Parts: sequence; structure tokens; C-alpha cells
Amino acid sequence: MSNDTLALAQALIARKSLTPSDDGCQDILINRLEKLGFHIETMRFGQVDNLWARRGNSSPVLCFAGHTDVVPTGPLEEWDSDPFTPAIRDNRLYGRGAADMKSSLAAFITSIEAFLQQHANHDGSIALLITSDEEGVAIDGTVKVVETLKAREELIDYCIVGEPTCTDKLGDTIKNGRRGSLSGNLTVMGIQGHIAYPHLAKNPIHLVAPAIAELAQTEWDQGNEYFPPTTWHISNIHAGTGATNVIPGTLNLLFNFRFSTASTVESLKTKVHQILDKHGLNYELQWELSGKPFLTEKAELANAMHAAIASVTTLEPQFSTSGGTSDGRFIADICKQVIEFGPCNATIHKLNEHVNVDDLDKLSRIYQLTMENLLVSKDPKSHTSEANGFWDRLRKTFFD
Repeated sequence: MSNDTLALAQALIARKSLTPSDDGCQDILINRLEKLGFHIETMRFGQVDNLWARRGNSSPVLCFAGHTDVVPTGPLEEWDSDPFTPAIRDNRLYGRGAADMKSSLAAFITSIEAFLQQHANHDGSIALLITSDEEGVAIDGTVKVVETLKAREELIDYCIVGEPTCTDKLGDTIKNGRRGSLSGNLTVMGIQGHIAYPHLAKNPIHLVAPAIAELAQTEWDQGNEYFPPTTWHISNIHAGTGATNVIPGTLNLLFNFRFSTASTVESLKTKVHQILDKHGLNYELQWELSGKPFLTEKAELANAMHAAIASVTTLEPQFSTSGGTSDGRFIADICKQVIEFGPCNATIHKLNEHVNVDDLDKLSRIYQLTMENLLVSKDPKSHTSEANGFWDRLRKTFFD
């Protein structure tokens, strides 16, 4: 399986699928999936290619989700090899998208192939939701597919997003949620004037400064078991004409919340407006919600993935909600259990992006075992031999 997953990952990396281009990656996947009996739907919105593939008509529906698009390479001369010519050095697979997330896509396919060889008559359904618009503006990708599925009342029970989640070793981290992202574009109005005659002007920088101080010191919430406290940060601030003798007439400030399930969009907006109003500011504020926070409790999917990872890697994976947003925020609208798991993320979006070749086979095996844990009926007394081995090792580790 390792050679097969590696070969497929290399074939995908060789495609210059700079967002929002798919550059034929989905055709490669479709060719494999059609042979497995998947019903294929291609959905193109704007300039974005999307794929919805499903095998089976019953529940539960286990979906693998990911993206074929990659970020720009940066200076080509600073790469040790062509980013779109996959290369293996020191047992590492190099290329743009190797970690984020073409290795996961390859592992999706080979894990499904291996699973179906043993369990052709499995319970439920297997699906894939693949987009080429995750690294870009993300308006014609997964969100549109989810809207389509929702409109026809086609829901998902379990979803595995193949984002790179691990930090030091494959298997050390599972993402069972992500923080929401809420941005504000604030314009504070003053009165422009000569700096030598301040009584004839109103300086918006001076006016907004106390409000900024209060916003920066505000405790929005205390977080919860899964999320750290919500944070508020300024990302950009601008005022003035460039001259040293002119009081500016307006100030523009951009800020962002990364917020947990301990707060709501409305509670954050309300508190910001209260603070701005308290300081008597004349302002305009435009809001943009990039994604709500989502959280998957430690239920069937989390437990199945946890057991599979521990069985393959012997590591005890930790659950985390850290990091930025992902397409999981859209899928959570039609799926109650969304988990993200993929290779190590140390080199994503960097020069010389790479993954450990040995991790490819392990990743595929983890996905396969997760399917077995969820889609294969078992007598409680007769789990798979690998899962039994995991629990035996766990008991010896902690209780013997």
C-alpha cells in the first residue's frame, strides 16, 4: 500500500493546482473512484471545480473531505527542487501540497480501496467532498457543495477532513473543532485641520485610543474545556495624509476575533458597539464572518479515529482546536461530527514543503481502520485484531 499511496501523492503533486485551479487532480481521483462503484457528481461554481462522490445509499454516511488546490510556491530559486516535480530525499517527499494536502487525498483513495477489498458489503455509505477553493477565497468551493447537499436534504453523519494536524509525529494531534473568525472594518470620523489649530479639528486617533485600550483589555469569555479564551486583535490601522502638520479627518482600523463556542457572533458584536458608543465615537463598522466555531464531542467518530491512530502509531493522540479556519466550518452545517486529521504541518505553505514517506502508509491505514470501526458491524466481544491489540497495549501501559 505504501508504494501505491506514494505514487498517487506524487501524481497529484505534479499537477500545478494553484488555487483555484484543480489542474486535473480531481480527474485522477475520479478514475480510481469510478472503479470502486462510486456515483460521481462534478459541481463547478464560478472558476472552482468541486467533486461529490458517494458509494451507497444508506446511513451512516462517512465522508472524506479535502482540497486539491495549493498556495503559491514563493521564489522558485529558493526551493531545493521544482515544487511541482515530486522528489524524494532522505525519506521525505518534497513538493508543493505534499503536506497540505495531497498526501491526505492519496491516503483517502488507497484506504478506501483497501477497505472495500475486505468489506465490500459494509454498513452505510462512503463519500468524498473535494474542492479546489480552500486556499483561496473559499466562496465557490465546499460552502457551495454543502448548500447543494443541504437543499436536497442529503446529510453527513461523520466527516474526516484531511488537513495536516500533527505537530511532531504523525498521530500526535486530532483536531475536533476550530475557532470562529469574525472581522471588523472600523472607520472613526473626526475633523481634519491644521495641527497648529487643534481647537478647530477633531483628531480621530486621539478619540479612538481609549476605546482601543478597552477593547484590547476586555475579557470576551473564559473559553471552555476545548477552546482557549476568545481573542481580539488589530491587524491594520491607518490615518493621516502623510503630512506632519495635518490632523487626519478619519481613521480606519481592521480587527479580528478568533472566538470559541463560549461566545456568539451577536454577543461579540454587541459588546464592541457598547464600548465604541460609551466613548462617544462617530463611527461606521462593517462586519465579516468568515466562519463560526465548531466542535465535535468525543463521540463515535472521535473515538474511532483515536483508536485507529493509537493502533497504527502506538501514540496517544491529543485533541485540539488550535489553528486557523478550515472547510470543516462549512461541513459542520450538515454534519454533527467533524474531525480533522492528516500529516505533520511543520512545513505547510513553506519553501521545500514535505512529508515523511513512511507516514503515507500509516495515514492510509489509520483512515482504513477508522472506516472499519464505523462501518463494519461487530460483536462487542470480537473487535478487529488490531483494535484488540491496541486496547491490550493500553491496559499494559497504564494498569500493569
